[in-house]
Amino acid sequence: MHQSPLTRRAWLQTTLTACVAATAGLRGAAPFDAEFSGYADVLRRYVRAARVDYRGLLAGRAALDDVVRSVAAVSGAELEAWPRPRQLAFWINAYNVFTLRAIVDHYPIRGSWLSLGPRNSIRQIDGVWTRLSWQAAGRTVTLDDIEHRIIRPTFREPLIHFAVNCASVSCPPLSDVPYRERPIVDQLEAAARRYLASPLGVVVDGDVIGVSSIFKWYGDDFVERFQPSGIGNGRPTERAILGVLARYGPPAVQPLVRSGRARLSYLPYDWSLNDTAGTGSGR
Repeated sequence: MHQSPLTRRAWLQTTLTACVAATAGLRGAAPFDAEFSGYADVLRRYVRAARVDYRGLLAGRAALDDVVRSVAAVSGAELEAWPRPRQLAFWINAYNVFTLRAIVDHYPIRGSWLSLGPRNSIRQIDGVWTRLSWQAAGRTVTLDDIEHRIIRPTFREPLIHFAVNCASVSCPPLSDVPYRERPIVDQLEAAARRYLASPLGVVVDGDVIGVSSIFKWYGDDFVERFQPSGIGNGRPTERAILGVLARYGPPAVQPLVRSGRARLSYLPYDWSLNDTAGTGSGR
């Protein structure tokens, strides 16, 4: 069958339009970067010690949006083919990227005067951990899914509690570099030492060692690896916490940790936003 010139012209125009649209779609989807260089640039520009310049990040959010798209572009099959350290790095970074995006999407956070906790806290974002959903590795996930249903049961790595960031003053600070496959063990151990050397992680008062409430909430995660160190005569969780301090705590706390006299308490947790624009004082 022969086509008329008009029909051929319409067919060519339709085909060209489809090709242009497909090309635009490919350009819009940021491919995953195994070195997390895009995320590294975001961290370099907006992380200031233990704080984040959320105002600047909001103004330059296009770079963060690209990182979110790159995480979504990873397929489940692709992820499963990776070594476990790369998978762990991916999920830690994904958690922290999505947390940054949740804050930026709601910034500035101003909760009601009647609300519990600091008015600028991440906890003012309704459903931030349980209902806000994200795309990663071929699935739809919440922040709670990533932390409690993927990272903790799959990798059984207690030091991730010093790496996932909840955008709060008392949280272990957001790393200013991405977590990566090869140095991830070193990165996690460095994060533990850095946090436990700060007054947010450990405070000593006589024979009492005040530790972050993270240990109160997730102390059981440390038992398998650190309780066998045999320090103290307390419950397995207490012995595990002392084991963590013996390995990663600051030098000043070591004599007390190993003396057998140490008693543990849990420090108040400041949920104020870890924003360079504020000092944080809410618990």
